[in-house]
Amino acid sequence: MTVEQNVLQQHSQKHQQTLLNQLREVTGTTDVQLLQQALQASNGDLAEAVAFLTEKNAKVPQQDEATYYQTAQINNDRYISVGSQADTNVIDLTGDDKDDLQRAIALSLEESNRAFRETGITDEEQAISRVLEASIAENKASLKRTHTEVWSDSPNPHDRKRQENCPVGLKNVGNTCWFSAVIQSLFNLLEFQRLVLHYSPPARVQDLPRNQKEHRNLPFMQELRCLFSLLVGSKRKYVDPSRAVEILKDAFKSSESQQQDVSEFTHKLLDWLEDAFQIKAEEDREGEKPKNPMVDLFYGRFLAVGVLEGKKFENTEMFGQYPLQVNGFKDLHECLEAAMIEGEIESLHSAENSAKSGQEHWFTELPPVLTFELSRFEFNQTLGRPEKIHNKLEFPSMLYMDRYMDKNRDITRIKREEIRRLKEHLTVLQQRLERYLSYGSGPKRFPLADVLQYAMEFASSKPVCTSPVEDIETTAPPGATTAQLLPPASTGEQPDASVPPECSGSGPQAQQQQQQQQQRVSIHKPFTQSRVPPDLPMHPAPRHISEEELRVLEGCLHRWRSEVENDTRDLQASISRIHRTIELMYSDKSMMQAPYRLHAVLVHEGQANAGHYWAYIFDPHQQRWMKYNDISVTKSSWEELVRDSFGGYRNASAYCLMYIDDKKPFLIEEEFDKETGQMLSGLDKLPPDLKEYVEADNKLFEREMEEWDALQARKLQQEKLALAAASVAAQPMSTEPCPPDNTAAPQHDPEYMEQQSPTGDSKHLQEDTERAISKAAAEHDEKSPEALLNTAMKVEYTRLLRFAQEDTPPERDYRLLHVIVYFIHNQAPKKIVERTLLMQFADRNLGFDERCKSIMKVARAKLELIKPDEVNMEEYEMWHQDYRKFRDTTVFLLIGLELFLKKSYVDSLMYLIYAYQYNKELLAKGPYRGHDEEMIAHYRRECLLKVNEHAAALFETGEENKVNAGLSIMNELVVACIPLLLVDEMEEKDMVAVEDMRNRWCSYLGQEMEPNLQEKLTDFLPKLLDCSTEIKSFHDHPKLPSYSTLELCERYGRVMTSLTLSRTPADGR
Repeated sequence: MTVEQNVLQQHSQKHQQTLLNQLREVTGTTDVQLLQQALQASNGDLAEAVAFLTEKNAKVPQQDEATYYQTAQINNDRYISVGSQADTNVIDLTGDDKDDLQRAIALSLEESNRAFRETGITDEEQAISRVLEASIAENKASLKRTHTEVWSDSPNPHDRKRQENCPVGLKNVGNTCWFSAVIQSLFNLLEFQRLVLHYSPPARVQDLPRNQKEHRNLPFMQELRCLFSLLVGSKRKYVDPSRAVEILKDAFKSSESQQQDVSEFTHKLLDWLEDAFQIKAEEDREGEKPKNPMVDLFYGRFLAVGVLEGKKFENTEMFGQYPLQVNGFKDLHECLEAAMIEGEIESLHSAENSAKSGQEHWFTELPPVLTFELSRFEFNQTLGRPEKIHNKLEFPSMLYMDRYMDKNRDITRIKREEIRRLKEHLTVLQQRLERYLSYGSGPKRFPLADVLQYAMEFASSKPVCTSPVEDIETTAPPGATTAQLLPPASTGEQPDASVPPECSGSGPQAQQQQQQQQQRVSIHKPFTQSRVPPDLPMHPAPRHISEEELRVLEGCLHRWRSEVENDTRDLQASISRIHRTIELMYSDKSMMQAPYRLHAVLVHEGQANAGHYWAYIFDPHQQRWMKYNDISVTKSSWEELVRDSFGGYRNASAYCLMYIDDKKPFLIEEEFDKETGQMLSGLDKLPPDLKEYVEADNKLFEREMEEWDALQARKLQQEKLALAAASVAAQPMSTEPCPPDNTAAPQHDPEYMEQQSPTGDSKHLQEDTERAISKAAAEHDEKSPEALLNTAMKVEYTRLLRFAQEDTPPERDYRLLHVIVYFIHNQAPKKIVERTLLMQFADRNLGFDERCKSIMKVARAKLELIKPDEVNMEEYEMWHQDYRKFRDTTVFLLIGLELFLKKSYVDSLMYLIYAYQYNKELLAKGPYRGHDEEMIAHYRRECLLKVNEHAAALFETGEENKVNAGLSIMNELVVACIPLLLVDEMEEKDMVAVEDMRNRWCSYLGQEMEPNLQEKLTDFLPKLLDCSTEIKSFHDHPKLPSYSTLELCERYGRVMTSLTLSRTPADGR
């Protein structure tokens, strides 16, 4: 039987394999012969087969010998679907009470069987369909989101423009992060990329596909080509894979939705690709044996060498994704060793045949792309649902497969036997070492060397002749007694002879006095008093010990401790040597001839039934790891990969490892032009039809950016016209002649510097200005208006400079008092400061006495005389715009903190979010442009945690309206704001807070709840666990009230004073 015939097996064979997979999944039995025997015994009834295998005292079913040899003959190739979920979900059915569970399993299998008989669609295909239905449904729902959603895609196409040489991301179109992780891993295999891009459908099936398989696979291949071409040459930061996902959805029929394990999708995807390339291969090689490049790339073979009832067999099998169990193993090699040996195999190596059964797997042919599927899920029988295994599992960046090859079978068996012997010796040594390190017979144990040291310290302590009670009595303060320091004596006890007579009287008066004194005496409290009484012995000591006894005892203890320490060191050294010997067992060159380099790691974060997927992929040309997280593609490192992939840290761990043959560089080599010898890149890598397709899409994107730029230019022009109209309307009627056409009109003041009515800010500013003019006039009575203006400006600038130089606490921020103080802090250009100060004295509402009017006229005349080349008006507007943003940031922060202190966390959150975002933009221009970033981040984080707790409390009520309200808060606020905390991974506190929030909701997975709550939780968790760090824009920020400068300063100072921080934040100035 050829390889391709195995790949294209018939419908009945697939159904039989599906039954085996189902039976293996619900029972946890991995013995194929046992599963086949159970199916035969039950005549194909899965319910009876499960009952047969889970019987409490069931014996191992004995396979019919004739049937066994029919499937176990040498060279009898069998195609096995190791990429399925069959081996990943393990159920433990060893408990005593199985009736309810068996009934549930029987009903489930009966339903599954009936569905297959009615539709002809397997459970595997239905599962793929369900996840695709969910993806498309959510994508369509996202198009109908209401105005209450917090985030949306950035309307500015420049934010979605691809940076030069940066890989293109894939948009998550609704629970499709698994699709992105798999597709990106395959796309970055350049050989696979070339195969897909240069695939052309067979000519004879372009008009009408012959069957359902061709009708499904060929359109999908075309969409995959288009998607890959966009990943190669698009000018977009990320592209939309919806059309490919739509075709996947249309391939199956299902009305249900659920999250699907990505390994199922990967297996099915490769299956479809094989079918598509098989059709092309059959057409290209008519009359010859067709060659399928997908099979050559991803599939290998292993030899199963086994013994059943003392009879040996060998059988060749084909594999794609190789499944490995994680639970109980510490690294990848341990998983592989366990997977390569099944049952008891001693009889394989012995001369005598015994009744023991088992088998070994030996790879005869390794594929260029070697994929391991890590089974991190097991079935919890108590809860009735699968659970994720978070155990740590290490894997190397370079994996040598020689020890698992059939050609090295004899050498490996010798080394395995040596390792087994060493591990037995190691176990004995570790047990001996444990006796030294955990000495004692009680519940608390200590290192023996320390015990001997403690005994030596006790023996050498200063002898004390009195008892502990007498010691306390002799050190009591004057007037105190033992009775005052100790609990009252029981009836019948005689008072101590040392008690003074006046305190031991028997009369009522004496007893009352003694009780009062006992209440007044202060007793040492070790947990509340920091100082130990100086005369209290720190350690117990022997009462009587002679010099001879002490000398002998110290000599013995010293000698014994030295012996124990030497023994401990010897044991530790021996253990280290054995570990080192085991590690180097396969390090000789003969066992390092099959190197496989780690190409991609697919990571899952979350629980068994909900989570988020992303991929780490190695870039061999840049020699660095990249993180592909939906639309976000960022530089990464091996350290970050280890943290997220090994497991044991948070809820993230690798579920799929993709290694490539390091001796086959064509897998990752770039393509070169045959004529020029130049490396092909970008659109040059594409065939003509795809190049035309990508160029058309890029033109659409460029037109979108041009339209956006034109729209923004029109808006800017309209704003300038509106501003000019408002400026004209704000000026009072005047009989003075208008300035010439070639003279620039004075600019309208910012709202915080001049208003139409002399109230609020303008009144406060006028008072400061008039005060400066009065002070200048007092110094120089006979000066001209121009001289008075210059002096007054110097007086005002000196006052503001003094404010800027003063070291103030956070609650008194003089930057809010005046724009000039803000400019001085941030070293604004001198011309900007001078013009701003001149604008202050040119205020038309300055005053009504002649002196102020004359100074105002001189100031306005000076403004008109300033030439455009003297002051950059764009820069001037930019500085004032930054100050307006600083005031807006302050108002956001002020309102957010006020609401936070009132415990209105839901209302507070958006103000704090905007305060942080605005402040971050300001601080990017300079360290004194905004407020303390740590302080705002602290309250943003705390508020988000409070909102999360509030939403969780609503969910826990179980009431429909409260549950919906809680989930609405999570979707619209918490989930939308999490990317803001994740964007800067250097902020550990934010990352910990996000993990706390996720763990809070993941903890519900292990609890009993109503089915409708479970369904809502399952729909919500993937959104919460999405690790995408894309920052999207808000729809509308909260409307800000208008505060005068004095009111703003007062309220800001009041709220800052009210804050109780665990640390003193820097002011940011």
